[in-house]
Amino acid sequence: MVNGHPGPAITARGLCKSYGDHTVLDGIDLAVTEGTVFALLGPNGAGKTTTVQILTTLIGADAGEITVGGHDVRADRASVRALIGVTGQFAAVDELLTGRENLHLMGDLEHLPRRESRRLATELLERFDLVEAADKPAGTYSGGMTRRLDLAMTLVGDPKVIFLDEPTTGLDPRSRRAIWDIIRGLVDDLGVTVFLTTQYLEEADRLADRIAVLDDGRIVAEGTAAELKRLIPGGHIRIDFREQAALDAARYAFGSAAQVLEGGDGLTLAVPGDGGVRSLRAVLDLLDAENIEAGGISVHTPNLDDVFLTLTGRATTTEQESLR
Repeated sequence: MVNGHPGPAITARGLCKSYGDHTVLDGIDLAVTEGTVFALLGPNGAGKTTTVQILTTLIGADAGEITVGGHDVRADRASVRALIGVTGQFAAVDELLTGRENLHLMGDLEHLPRRESRRLATELLERFDLVEAADKPAGTYSGGMTRRLDLAMTLVGDPKVIFLDEPTTGLDPRSRRAIWDIIRGLVDDLGVTVFLTTQYLEEADRLADRIAVLDDGRIVAEGTAAELKRLIPGGHIRIDFREQAALDAARYAFGSAAQVLEGGDGLTLAVPGDGGVRSLRAVLDLLDAENIEAGGISVHTPNLDDVFLTLTGRATTTEQESLR
């Protein structure tokens, strides 16, 4: 906290990483506010996992200034590691042990007192809906259960910042949504900061307070989901009318850019706009000035799939899966 306001949990300035002649990260800047979910969105090979590995002290950067929890990642690795938790793309679960035993093992690795480790394991099994499977070998778990156990194991060390590298890849839609609920609960209930990498547009839209789009090692856009959607042409303000006369008057007032939407009763006009407060106010002011009564007004913006495709030139994982 800084003067009563959340401070930065993660900062990176000029982050660079190359392997030989191949540049993986090309001077990216990141700022993640504590107590929020930050999504790093990008296609395969964009540099998402490399970013996580650098921020979590697993590999070094070639250049850049990086802090996590106020600690310099290069100079104070021990302090950074003490306050973070990491869940990678592949679950770090021992399939020969039961779910409860996996949690006890993590407690031992964290040097927790035996009684505290047992209490915490019971609490986490309940939070992650694994009570019925607690004493079954983890090798018998479904993909969703394994991922939930993996997340529970990450919490044993009471991390303040959690890194989740594509946590729902390969899960079915129901399991994916269950993980989303858990992640959002970690932030809302426990106040942790979550740094999430993903290829799923819906995942970023559902979870993230802020989103950065990474492509070819560079941040090509950053903002809230709503802000990113307003970057792409195609947004409009939809105005519904009760009478044909009102629609005709509005068409004349707004000019040729406004289009009558097909379908329905034919009494809906689409006026180009980015969905922001200023464009919405302009529409309302014009309707008021022309004494035109609208039945309803709604804002329609491109979705994150449109944003992703426009910025990166590639289809999203969600789109690719829909074509299979």
